[in-house]
Amino acid sequence: MEIRLLRYFWAVAQEGNISRAARILNITQPTLSRQIKELEESIGVPLFHREKNRLSLTQDGQFLKERAEEILVLDEKLESAFLAQRDKQLSGVITIGCVEADNSDTVAMLLEELISDYPQIQFNLVTGTSDDISDRLEKGILDLAVLIEPVPLNEVATLTLPREEKWGFLVSKELFIANNDYIQPEDIKGLPILCSGRSEVQNLLAEWSGISFDQLNIVGNYNLIFNILPLVDHKVGAALTIEGAIADRKLEEAVFIPVKPEVKTNCVLVWKKRVQTPAVQELINRFNHAFKL
Repeated sequence: MEIRLLRYFWAVAQEGNISRAARILNITQPTLSRQIKELEESIGVPLFHREKNRLSLTQDGQFLKERAEEILVLDEKLESAFLAQRDKQLSGVITIGCVEADNSDTVAMLLEELISDYPQIQFNLVTGTSDDISDRLEKGILDLAVLIEPVPLNEVATLTLPREEKWGFLVSKELFIANNDYIQPEDIKGLPILCSGRSEVQNLLAEWSGISFDQLNIVGNYNLIFNILPLVDHKVGAALTIEGAIADRKLEEAVFIPVKPEVKTNCVLVWKKRVQTPAVQELINRFNHAFKL
């Protein structure tokens, strides 16, 4: 399947209209219609529901759109990488994925220094869940990622970042445990808990508490702490999280209480073991210089 056809398909899928997509692509409407029809014939399934003045994706069309996005991003990154290699200059775009954590400002600090030295470099910062960031890194959509250990990836290099992430519970100030200096395993017996859907975090909670996860009072799972704050405020449950994920948020109705025995984990910078663009390699070098023991 040609990259050109994927670009045509992507434009039509985004616009939902052949005429508008043709204007964006700077080709004629009949040409674009013919290309989309030939694409559908070549893969053997319809990609669009054709309605009056509007095209909507079929299930197969939605599947292709998701894959086309990944391929087109990789194609753009590959082209930029070759241009940077050709010109032998520090330029181009660095794409970094970050989980919610205290070490995000470490990334910001080194990016600020890099761009100050090399103004031609640009960056994209993507915030998401650990699973989403890991998946994008593995597919090559991201150049670098900041993840919380353990890192569920193979064939990657890692660098431990300086500040440890402290675990605890985010609880409503109206709950009976809100005045505690820390939360111990006996405090969570019967406590409604909001927990990450990641198995690594669930195992961490079970190991710390000495209670099997299926015996805890888990009332809900979440992926990003931002989505769970209103539920904590309304006493639906106490959310297990790291302190860094809520460090810069204004908490009026909730308070973070660390666990005891204390649990800390590290954030790590992660990248795939491959030849990097000069810009990405320069940023990795700066991280190594700053933090590698």
